[in-house]
Amino acid sequence: MPPTGHHFSESCIECRHRGLRLFCSLTDNSLKRLDEIAMHVVLPGRAVVFSESQDSKAVFIVCEGQLKLSASSSGGRTMILRLAGPGDLLGLSAILNHLPYEVTAETLEPTVLKSIRRADFLEFLQDFGEVGTKTAQAMAKEYREVFLDVRRLALSGSAAGRLARLLLEWSATAACGKPELRFTMALTHEELASMTGTSRETVTRLLNQFERDSVVARHGSSLVILNPDRLSQLAE
Repeated sequence: MPPTGHHFSESCIECRHRGLRLFCSLTDNSLKRLDEIAMHVVLPGRAVVFSESQDSKAVFIVCEGQLKLSASSSGGRTMILRLAGPGDLLGLSAILNHLPYEVTAETLEPTVLKSIRRADFLEFLQDFGEVGTKTAQAMAKEYREVFLDVRRLALSGSAAGRLARLLLEWSATAACGKPELRFTMALTHEELASMTGTSRETVTRLLNQFERDSVVARHGSSLVILNPDRLSQLAE
């Protein structure tokens, strides 16, 4: 089933989000072809879409839901690199370079995807010029996210600074221009620790401190940034 509380159309032409997301804002002819070549995939939370080092056979468009992208060392240590959400393309670099997937993609909640086989996607890219433009924009977006991740880990000297920057980045993405900085916290504290280069205990302590200081407010899995200026100061 699609994520609870969301109306989802299997057709890209009929999707109410088509004008809001990078790879969904194509012309009718392109979207019609996309509907023909894409397979509709619905997954529960904590399901693996593809694994690191697995042969890349398809690219995935995220329609609804949230996923984590992670990489592992030979010693078994795993690091979460970033989160992916609606409108993101997964496996794009691997497909274009004919290489195995660089990361593992795992859903954090019930998720809806469109899967496009490598050959079909490459033909789609060749036949529709605007798809090439959108693909380049998607690659640029992915590059920027990697850059922000490296900057967060390398330049934020404290655990509080790294966590503050991460919360600000997520809230800005979720806000989409709206004044309220609210998003769903789908990661566990241990997973947050992986993304900020610290421990689970430190993440728990910092979130509690942010809440006591009225910097953030938590309501279940929902987190609201109450004082973005203070978080920005911590992130500097």
